[in-house]
Amino acid sequence: MHSAKPAVLILATGGTIAGQAADEVKSSSYASGVLDVGSLLAAVPGLAAVAEVRGEQVAGIGSEDMTEEVWFKLATRLNRAARDPGVDGTVVLHGTDTMEETAYFLNLVVKTEKPLALTGAMRPANAVGADGPRNIFNAVSLAASRAARGMGALIVFNDRVFAAREATKLDAMNVDAFGSPGLGPLGCMVDGKAHLYRKSLRRHTSNSEFDVSGLETLPRVEIIYGHAGQRPELVEAAVRLGARGIVHAGVGAANIHVAVKPAIIEARRKGVAVVAASRTGGGTVPARRDELGELGVVYPDNLNPQKSRVLLQLALARTSDPEAIQECFATY
Repeated sequence: MHSAKPAVLILATGGTIAGQAADEVKSSSYASGVLDVGSLLAAVPGLAAVAEVRGEQVAGIGSEDMTEEVWFKLATRLNRAARDPGVDGTVVLHGTDTMEETAYFLNLVVKTEKPLALTGAMRPANAVGADGPRNIFNAVSLAASRAARGMGALIVFNDRVFAAREATKLDAMNVDAFGSPGLGPLGCMVDGKAHLYRKSLRRHTSNSEFDVSGLETLPRVEIIYGHAGQRPELVEAAVRLGARGIVHAGVGAANIHVAVKPAIIEARRKGVAVVAASRTGGGTVPARRDELGELGVVYPDNLNPQKSRVLLQLALARTSDPEAIQECFATY
């Protein structure tokens, strides 16, 4: 039997939100993932009035150390929660460094219409002005809201709500760290209530074809960053080391240095999938039939390099056909 309040499952993975600083004022130096989920929830006033909450510790790491193993643990637990009539919504507490990658991965592999919110913090738990408790309160409120049903994985941060596909970390230190360049938030949180004004139209969650339940790992995909004076050796090394895919974070509209293009062409000839993304942080890179496009190089629409890597990994677990992979980037 349900109580009168929604039931929200909270999965903790560590991060700054669970961190402790030696100096509460100089909070740029701290240890991540020190506090457990129970301690984090106990520090949030008014949480019990929003939902019946239950916390589970999945990991205790800084998200710079995020692994596919933790991704798979989260996906398995969230898919189980999706089938559990005693769970109305879920929250993942996560470090901010790779939160957008985890959020997008979950957006593609968790089969649910139930609200799924991710949040974290930019300041450790004992810092002056710690932002974690408010972000947790907002995430639980969002997960308990019927307004968030069917919206896919969401990132809620500093009172704003973002689609997992669109959100990215834009600031290394400020508490207003996340944004969606060119698109903006889906809405905001005001006094614990979700005000949502639009939704992402790309396929996700219960409407996604991706399923990792039978997988133990994902294909290896490396990101290589374009820059002035770039040389081809890193592309060559990725191929030599067994990468199934390469995301090239090119300059401008995914442009690739003339010295590197032959290595990209050779990678394609050896069957390595290549996505030509942009390092700019915004804008659309549409599929095109240039020399590289004819060789099967994929263009990622408006996905940034790190999310392009996530989608390419999942696509390669199903197919190596560049046309099918290009269709994934047009669909998800």
